Amino acid sequence: MDRSQGATGRLPERDRPWVMRTYAGHSSASATNALFRRNLAKGQTGLSVAFDLPTQTGYDPDAELATGEVGRVGVPVAHLGDARALFDGIPLAEANTSMTINAPAMWLLALYAVTAREQGAPLAALAGTTQNDIIKEYLSRGTYIFPPAASLRLTADIIAYTVTHLPRWNPVNICSYHLQEAGATPVQEVGFALATAIAVLDTVRDAGQVPAEKMGDVVQRVSFFVNAGVRFVEEMAKMRAFAELWDEITATRYGVADPRQRRFRYGVQVNSLGLTEAQPENNIQRIVLEMLGVTLSRSARARAVQLPAWNEALGLPRPWDQQWSLRMQQVLAYESDLLEYPDLFEGSTVVEKLTSSIMDGARAELTTILDSGGVVAAVESGYLKSALVASLAERRRRMEIG
Repeated sequence: MDRSQGATGRLPERDRPWVMRTYAGHSSASATNALFRRNLAKGQTGLSVAFDLPTQTGYDPDAELATGEVGRVGVPVAHLGDARALFDGIPLAEANTSMTINAPAMWLLALYAVTAREQGAPLAALAGTTQNDIIKEYLSRGTYIFPPAASLRLTADIIAYTVTHLPRWNPVNICSYHLQEAGATPVQEVGFALATAIAVLDTVRDAGQVPAEKMGDVVQRVSFFVNAGVRFVEEMAKMRAFAELWDEITATRYGVADPRQRRFRYGVQVNSLGLTEAQPENNIQRIVLEMLGVTLSRSARARAVQLPAWNEALGLPRPWDQQWSLRMQQVLAYESDLLEYPDLFEGSTVVEKLTSSIMDGARAELTTILDSGGVVAAVESGYLKSALVASLAERRRRMEIG
């Protein structure tokens, strides 16, 4: 036992809790701002912005194709005035803001930066994330604007800018969340997401905008956005596999020597798709178990967590419903003793075997993708999509036979 842990095995100091967010956005910028401020007053420690589909696909609210979709699944933000209203009264120099935006990520980041400068905040103080992962849009969501290769070039441009001017900003959030909802197994989720991350880092390296000696700075600003299902033991092992493989790849492929820069950094939204309309009260325990999968293991603990409301399968949650989800996180972080201990599963042969199994499978998937020309080629050939469809069909078959 490490002497610094004391006779009880506790850490010398209690760990700092993860960032607590609520995914939110609806109807208008001013209405969403009121929701943000209400949630922050209840102890939420970060913002997570949900944009409507016209914003996600680059349409103004008055565009013909936007009819019926404005403010429906998120907040419409079309210009600087909307951004000002969205963050009115929220000091962006002190905020940690995640923006779920992909194809127009450069535009939304520019609006955020200008709004912050108008508040008097230096760009170097801004902390947060732009999702900016276009590959998964081709596999699951569909809100792409540009072809994959051109989209990767835009992603590389944003990374090059933020590394210099917004050093606390995560310019890309590699998403495995949507892959799981599209059918991915844990092995595929890890392998496909890491293939996307390699494509992003290779594009940045080869573009020449970032000096080779600053690749460590690039790597440490790459974050991931993952899904956590109710099989929380397997999900915990998945996150440990992610962390070990990311450390391995960034050290060997990109020569990053500093282990702090190689640390796997991720945020999580637990599995909303698994919440049921029938007997929705059972969704409470589902959400709690899913949260445990990404918080119990200190060596692979989420940096940010957002939980759905128990009744989201029925409709948009009320403020009280969102508060309940926030309180789940707060009870675990502040009332339990979880953050007082080192990793609870270090040395567990069961966890190590499960983690190794996922790592071996993910390495094989990664090798297949890289040997075929990389993740863009795997998207264009249909390999990734067909693999997800086959896995989803198998998952449905297992569900239907009980």
